[in-house]
Amino acid sequence: MAIIYEKNIKTFHLRTQTTSYILKVLESNHVLHLYWGKKINTNNLDYLIEENLWGSFLANTDDIETFQLEATPEEYPGYGSTDLRSPAIELQFEDGSTTTDLRYDGYKIYKGKPPLKGLPSTYIENDEEAETLEIYLKDELKNVKVILTYNVFEDFNVITKSVKIINESKEEVNILRALSANVDFKEDDFDFIHLSGAWARERHIVRTNLRSGIQSIESRRGASSHAQNPFMALARKGSNEQNGDVYGFSLVYSGNFLANVEVDMYSKARAQIGINPFDFKWLLEKGEEFQTPEAVLVYSSNGLTGMSHIYNNLYAKRLCRGEYRDKVRPILINNWEATYFDFNETNIKEIAKEASDLGIELFVLDDGWFGRRNDDTTSLGDWFVNEEKIKVDLENYLKK
Repeated sequence: MAIIYEKNIKTFHLRTQTTSYILKVLESNHVLHLYWGKKINTNNLDYLIEENLWGSFLANTDDIETFQLEATPEEYPGYGSTDLRSPAIELQFEDGSTTTDLRYDGYKIYKGKPPLKGLPSTYIENDEEAETLEIYLKDELKNVKVILTYNVFEDFNVITKSVKIINESKEEVNILRALSANVDFKEDDFDFIHLSGAWARERHIVRTNLRSGIQSIESRRGASSHAQNPFMALARKGSNEQNGDVYGFSLVYSGNFLANVEVDMYSKARAQIGINPFDFKWLLEKGEEFQTPEAVLVYSSNGLTGMSHIYNNLYAKRLCRGEYRDKVRPILINNWEATYFDFNETNIKEIAKEASDLGIELFVLDDGWFGRRNDDTTSLGDWFVNEEKIKVDLENYLKK
């Protein structure tokens, strides 16, 4: 089994061929992130639960000795508690409150992996390829339910995570922040790696020391863009292409995103990835639900190359779709460098015939065929406003 639940110690053990990811439900019904790394055989890692020996300036609202939420590695922290680190979720209620108190409310384990409604995601071809864990969290006061979904691709050595928020209350709820994955590490001995760039020079590897405070990459462009890729990795100091521990976070989403790492005063690192909270608000009516994009988590003990191979294998076989997923794709020719904007039917046919004689199977007609596109200063995305039509439409609307 890829997912094991130990009832006596309330522990969930997610296992691939090489990876273990372990969660535990505490006495307070907070869900604790206990371990992520090389596959281990034991399920009981209670000895890893640390008491907050340094003390805290914040109240212990659960009245449990030595328990302080700000020093606890939470699996999906909410806003407004005594954990003042970056939250994974923030909701706003009709009374103006933005405080949530999400506690464990049950679980479900089943074979297979359902698709994410309205969103791209990894998929399976039969139910034996993946196993799914749903952990239910609930804010009893506000009657909001949160489902943490984990999909374990045992043979691909991948764990995916996504979150669903369900408004079961009698009031409207605004979602201000809803990240797809949150992982609390017990240390900060990592380098922060991301892929930065610009048009025509995308995906430059940027590697910096993880330091106290917050380091993040994001997009506010409406798309993930060539400037930043919705991916980050935490690599152990000294790790390289072939050796060392690497933790990868990849978001299957093409819109605004945030990838964030916070190192707190106890030198613990909190890594997060999901939809960018910047300028984000989603109204959740009574009975409605909201689904976050899928985050794909990969652990490699074989350095950056090991991580890359896992991602490449999964995405090529269980994210890409279509006729040519498992086939050699057609050889194509693109007319751009041959003609730029200056072409006509005659020279296009000449290029196509020569390409066909060489065994090239696909022709791509590039820029310059539309409008008055004779250079790169016109016709691409030009819009013209019909002021008279807008005026008439507005008058008709106001009459209703």
